[in-house]
Amino acid sequence: MDHGGGAAPARRGSRGGPGRRLRRGDVAERGVLISPTKKQSSVITRLWLQQHKPNRHHETLSEDVCPGRCELQRICYNTKPGAARTMKIEASLKGSKSKRLQTSVSVHPDAIEKTIDDIMELKRINPDVNPQLGVSLQACLLQIVGYRNLIAEVEKLRREPYDSENPQHEEMLLKLWKCLKPNSPLKARISKQWCEIGFQGDDPKTDFRGMGLLGLYNLVYFAEWDTEIAQQVLSDSLHPKYSQLSKAEWEKKKFDKAIGYSFAIVGINITDLAYNLLVSGALKTHFYNVAPEAPTLTHFQQTFCYLMHEFHKFWIEEDPLDIMEFNRVREKFHKRTLKQLQNPEMALCPHFAASESLMNM
Repeated sequence: MDHGGGAAPARRGSRGGPGRRLRRGDVAERGVLISPTKKQSSVITRLWLQQHKPNRHHETLSEDVCPGRCELQRICYNTKPGAARTMKIEASLKGSKSKRLQTSVSVHPDAIEKTIDDIMELKRINPDVNPQLGVSLQACLLQIVGYRNLIAEVEKLRREPYDSENPQHEEMLLKLWKCLKPNSPLKARISKQWCEIGFQGDDPKTDFRGMGLLGLYNLVYFAEWDTEIAQQVLSDSLHPKYSQLSKAEWEKKKFDKAIGYSFAIVGINITDLAYNLLVSGALKTHFYNVAPEAPTLTHFQQTFCYLMHEFHKFWIEEDPLDIMEFNRVREKFHKRTLKQLQNPEMALCPHFAASESLMNM
């Protein structure tokens, strides 16, 4: 349990056991005063993972037993680690009358440790009396600052156009084909074969205009790290009437006119959906619950894989009459995802290999 200040609580449990409280010597020993980019981040990760163990009892204290404590301390006392705590800390800092506190959510990652010291000094909290508060605040700031930096990184990729003269861009595009169609060599760079994986014409570069390199990055990640699932989704998108039900069941449900969709184009469209969830802040719930430190581009790409898989199942369930219903189905899927993310304890649960690391945290 984290403590927000005041006298250090009595130690409970055996030495080194789960009930043991961190003391001043423990904090120094564990490297909390080391740069957050090195050993300190691993300490925060371990503490975060310990606090997120399944079925672990989490104690909370009501505000009436925390008289005289500042809001940041009360949040750390009353709210378990994860999105609920981090989002409350973020709202408190942004809503503070102090400019120093307001700007703390946008500092450089290397300045987070100094920022925590400033907050403790401004709030007149003695770090020697309650060192765990600093660790808790630092974990929250790593997530908050990391989310802002992730938006900037994703935006940079989105704004970079696909360039057929760039060897790296071309290499990624060819990798996408090889991952999705390993047994069908591409006969030429400009070819109608690209339509087989869901592009609109004989040169995919024109389809990346809306999402730039971000769309290509996501599609390649999905195809490379979740190859089996990506290939299955591609196959189902081309032959939807045989993907989930037997031929007899399809005929019984009158699914003979069931239609598929263009895999690559939908992938770029779902990239746009994921991008908007990120920029709007809706993905904070998910990332603050699954990333013990700063969320990264990999977290974003794994989320894209999850959304692609879920949208595919949603499309089959909705059984649209034709491709003209795509926007309706997409909007309905978007609203469903937003509703899920409104739950502060929500963590999107991927069902494929690339995201197993998130599930196991």
